[in-house]
Parts: sequence; structure tokens; C-alpha cells
Amino acid sequence: MNLTRRTVLAAGAATVAAPMLAEGAAQAHPPTTSYRLTVLGTSDTHGNVYNWDYYKDAEYDDSAHNDVGVAKLAALVNKLRAEATGATLVLDAGDTIQGTPLATYYAKQEPITETGEKHPMARAMNVLHYDAVTLGNHEFNYGLPLLNLWIRQLGFPALAANAVSARTGKPAFTPYVIKKVSLGRHAPTLRVGILGLTNPGSAIWDRANVEGKVEFLDMISTAAKWVPIMRARGADVVLISAHGGDSGTSSYGPEVPNENPSALIAEQVPGIDAILFGHAHAEVAQRFVTNTRTGKQVLLSEPSKWGQRLTKMDFDLVRERGRWTITTKSSVTLNTNTVEADPQVLAAVRSQHTKTVAYVNQVVATSTETLSAATSRYEDTPILDYINKVQTDTVTAALAGTEYASLPVLSIAAPFSRTAVFPQGDVKIKDVAGLYIYDNTLEAVVLTGAEVKAYLEYSAKYFVTLAPGAPVDPATISDPAVPDYNYDVFSGVDYDIDIAQPVGSRITRLQIAGADVDPAARFVVAVNNYRRSGGGNFPGIVKTQVYNAQQEIRQLLIDWAQAKGAINPADFFTRNWQLVRSGVPIEF
Repeated sequence: MNLTRRTVLAAGAATVAAPMLAEGAAQAHPPTTSYRLTVLGTSDTHGNVYNWDYYKDAEYDDSAHNDVGVAKLAALVNKLRAEATGATLVLDAGDTIQGTPLATYYAKQEPITETGEKHPMARAMNVLHYDAVTLGNHEFNYGLPLLNLWIRQLGFPALAANAVSARTGKPAFTPYVIKKVSLGRHAPTLRVGILGLTNPGSAIWDRANVEGKVEFLDMISTAAKWVPIMRARGADVVLISAHGGDSGTSSYGPEVPNENPSALIAEQVPGIDAILFGHAHAEVAQRFVTNTRTGKQVLLSEPSKWGQRLTKMDFDLVRERGRWTITTKSSVTLNTNTVEADPQVLAAVRSQHTKTVAYVNQVVATSTETLSAATSRYEDTPILDYINKVQTDTVTAALAGTEYASLPVLSIAAPFSRTAVFPQGDVKIKDVAGLYIYDNTLEAVVLTGAEVKAYLEYSAKYFVTLAPGAPVDPATISDPAVPDYNYDVFSGVDYDIDIAQPVGSRITRLQIAGADVDPAARFVVAVNNYRRSGGGNFPGIVKTQVYNAQQEIRQLLIDWAQAKGAINPADFFTRNWQLVRSGVPIEF
């Protein structure tokens, strides 16, 4: 490593005050040598290696022209490593092995636990040469055997200090590492402690995979336990890699510890220099939080999602009286669309990527007619009922023989794709997956009739109020402030949404088999995990699940089509809801 010499203090970042020199003393002491430590951080890569959209079978692109994938991250990391004047560490804050057909293929179609093949995310990340990765909640989606095998395939440690054995209470994974870092020729060794914290929500979201095996402790108290231990064992610098956002809120109730406590950790736990965090899929280039006990500034950064951004943290340090001191620290997030994909990463995963592309282009069924999602926001369509049919069938079968078997099963879906189409004739996996673009899993809860109505009223705020005589225009009928994914439709009940009425009073008809729904009646409601865990803040839905087998809805849609061989609206389409104005159905 090259030795960087500069007189501290550097400008433009959080600084530590330097002692004042007596008059004339400056001539007696040369400037203190300053060294640079750079920490590069990724998070929430979610199975993205290539810059590829498997559902469109094309290079990934969005309206902001972001790129995705570990290959892009690797190119940027290598560029920064080459430019570095000091030492460089690379960390990841979790959610790695789930989220694309590539990751799903090697968990479900050809699981690495059966084939022994190296997981594509292990191949890609090993080429990049990470120093450590933190386990995210989605690491537990496919069960502990697959997770443990993936960890063994990595060439670096996987950390999760707050995940403990349910049997012994001891760490189930490596809690932390202390890396010996060379800052340059003749420079004393710097010892960097890296503590990993995973998300406690895994106890809820992956109960079927972890219950009785792994327990998830509070991230704040876990940091308070391990940071002093790391310091006592020689860590000069302490970094935390945390899979939890910085909002301080949770999408679930108080049954497990806080979901997004990264800022609270910085505020409450002394001895931390910086936190790389993930989970929220947000871009936080630089945030400073003051520790209430020491008054020191803790640096935080989150690098968005999918490999779109890379966090770059820079620390300037001096060695005085046998101790290292950070004099400045700062961070930025860098866009991966500024580099070409790393060819070594692409080569390492090429055969697996090619196999996945071939898989998603397989024909799974034949559709009797063209089914489009284009109008699903404002009228009942067969393609959205296809989602609800699959969800209803899955939950009904799973609850057979249980105390919930006698309850009617309703289902919720959202028209979040306006472009999805099942063509008449051959339907491919990518067509089905393109209808359900999120990697949500299927869950079910019990709601009363009153709660179903309240939920539908909340959903109906998606529409503008349509005055008598006002023209009906599908392009302007919805409130632009409410995204499509926050408008839900139900199957299993018949209802009218009167958009001449004010928000909160729009569900003017709610019936089953021609009879009004009893507010006290109980229903099992099939719903995705995002909504059930609080996404969108819909009322009444954040409840204990009566079904949660961690099955991806997208895969269930594919499996149903393959099993049937044919997609025929006659098998699932029921026109059960409509928009009305002052009681009169709206025609489009």
C-alpha cells in the first residue's frame, strides 16, 4: 500500500479537534503523518450479478438509467482499489441470495444443497474479494441448510452477532472479525473490527425456517455487548455492518425487536466509528449521528439496492502515543452506471446466467386468449383474478383440516404492472413472472367483515373524487400521489367503489352470494408479505399469520400454470368489483 502523507486536519468532513501548540512549538515537531482507510460498502444485491432483467429478457434499465449487479460493483470496487492511497476494505450489509430468477433457480429448480454446485452469488462475490458480509433477512428464505452451504462457499466470513442458537443461546454465526490492515510501508498495523447485525424480522418473516433453531436478539443491545469486547481485543476502529434501516420504525408489532435501528445504535452505543446499513433500499450517501454518551459523531451510509450504488467511506487516521485516532471521516455513494461490468465476474457466473435465461424463456402453458393488465387499475380483469385464484387455492389447500378450514378464503392482489401480458398461445415463465414483478411471499391472516371493509376503504383512496357530469378518463381517474402498488383489489367478495363519495365512504356495496357481509364475520385473507408486514400502512392487516410457508407468489403462479398446462379465464375470472358514480356503474 502507498503511504499518504498530509497534514491533518483535512477539511470537508467530521473532524476531531487537534491539540493547540505553544508559540514556537510548531518548529520543534514535524507535521503528523496521516493515513487513509477506505471502506467500500454494498447491500441488498438480491441475486443480481449481470445487469440483466430476466422478466424482460433484456439488459436492465429504469427511468433513471440505473444499472444493477455485482459485476458492475466489482468494476467500481477495482477502480477504487487501484486509486487508493491507503488501505481498502469491502463489506456487504446483506440480502444477497434471493431476489432474481438467477438466485431462485439455484435455490428451487437446481438447489445447491442437492447438486453441490457453487451458488452464483458465492462465485460473484468471491471474485470481488469481500472482507465480510452480513446476513440479511432474505438469507433465511430458503432454509438453514442452503444458507449454511452458501456461507461455506464464501471466501470470507458471514456475520450475524444477534442471531443465536435457540438451544444454547450462543452465536449461530460468526459475530465479528478483527482485520489487521496495512496502511502503508513502515506504518503500524491498524486493527479494524467489523460487527455484523442481522434483522430480527426474520423471526416473523421466516418463522417456518428458523423457529426452534435460531433466535434473533435486539440489534442495539447486541452491539452494546460486542463493541466493548472488540475494543478490548484490540480493535482500533469499529465498524458495524447492519441489515436494518435508519428510520427507527418497524413494519411489524412489538413481538420482536426493532427492524430499522441503525441510527439508534449509533446514538446509544459508544465506541462505534461508522455503520454501513441496508434493508430499506434507500440511498443515504452520508449521515452523522451523535452518540449521546460520548458526543462523538458516528458516520452512516446506505448504498441503495441491487448494486445500483456503492458506498465509499474514507477515514483519515494518525498514530500518536501508540494509539490510532480518526481525524476525519466522510462518505459518498457512487453510481455503478459509470463503469463497464467486470469481465471476471461475468465469466464466473456466465453458465449459470445462461441457464437461467433459458429457463425463464420456457413455455409453461397455453393461454386461450390474450390477457392484459393494462386496465386492471380501474376495472376487474382476468389476469389479476389469475393471481387471486392461485393465492386462494394455495391457502385453502394449506389450511384444510385446521381450525380455519371452515372460513371463506378471500385474496388480495395489486395491479402494479400496467404492461404485463399473457399472449394468446404460448406463455413463458418470464410472462408469468412479469405479471408479478416483486419477490413477495404468500401469507394469510384472519380479518373480520368490518376489517375487510376498512381495508377496501383505505384502498379506494387511490381514486380521485369524480363529480356528477365530469368526464371519465382512465388516465386521470387515479390520484397520482398514490402508486399502483398501493391499490388493492379483493376476490371472494362482491363490492362497489363509489368514487363520487368522499374517501372513507366509498364502499357502498359489500356482499357474498347477494347478502351483505356481516361486520363480525371472519375470513381468511391471502395476502403478500409486504402488505402483511405493514407496507403501504393498510389498516388491520398486520396480524399473526395463519399461513406462512415462505412460498414466493411469483413461483406459485408459474407452478400453477405448469400444472394446468392451460390458462383459461373461464377457470378463474369472476367479475366481482366495479367502479360506480352515485351508484351507477362507470363504463370505460
